[in-house]
Amino acid sequence: MNPEDLKYNVSHEWVGLIEENGEQVAVVGITDFAVEQLTDLVYMALPAVGTRVKAGQEFGEVESVKAVSALYSPVDGEVIASHEELVDNLETLGSDPFGQGWIIKVRLENVTSLDGLMDRAAYLQQCADA
Repeated sequence: MNPEDLKYNVSHEWVGLIEENGEQVAVVGITDFAVEQLTDLVYMALPAVGTRVKAGQEFGEVESVKAVSALYSPVDGEVIASHEELVDNLETLGSDPFGQGWIIKVRLENVTSLDGLMDRAAYLQQCADA
């Protein structure tokens, strides 16, 4: 996914929309900035398919040698895919965070839930200000 076309949470998750099986699906991951801050990832917990997620609520976690960080959903909907291969290949989050590093796919309940998210420029400004 092109980082310029994505929307961003203040908590460093990104979301992009794709068309899959005739419906609009949200793909969610964490940003390159988040991965760099965490360093040395050692564990990830993902939600089961069918789990309901709500914007702003925790859906999983990622652990590094430094800290455990919650993952927060940027959208409302139902998890239709969890990227289970990431659990054993966490280096993918660092090497391709906006592509093969996706974490979950969500069948959206409400596309307008994207309205409160930042564009790439605003997200990068937030990171610079931190």
